[in-house]
Amino acid sequence: MFAHAVMRALRKNKTLRYGVPTLLLIVGGSFGLREFSQIRYDAVKIKIDPELEKKLKMNKVSLESEYEKIKDSTFDDWKNIRGPRPWEDPDLLQGQNLEIRNTKTT
Repeated sequence: MFAHAVMRALRKNKTLRYGVPTLLLIVGGSFGLREFSQIRYDAVKIKIDPELEKKLKMNKVSLESEYEKIKDSTFDDWKNIRGPRPWEDPDLLQGQNLEIRNTKTT
């Protein structure tokens, strides 16, 4: 009889019902975040294969090199083509079947 009364009192206590689980979640979450953050720092310490590192350095693309490639090209003759919507036929929009498009619009 006494145990039943104690259990009922513990169920009615808002601190034990809501406060303790909230504190456990906050404290447990901080430990969990610490572990996940540590993974990031451990991954930085891993050494890359020297051959792979050489390939990565050789294939490095810079903004200046890409600018030099397109610096002398002319953009006066470009054509703006709208892409097709999911319900439209792509061939009609690209101008490949102009006669079919003309018959559908008239």
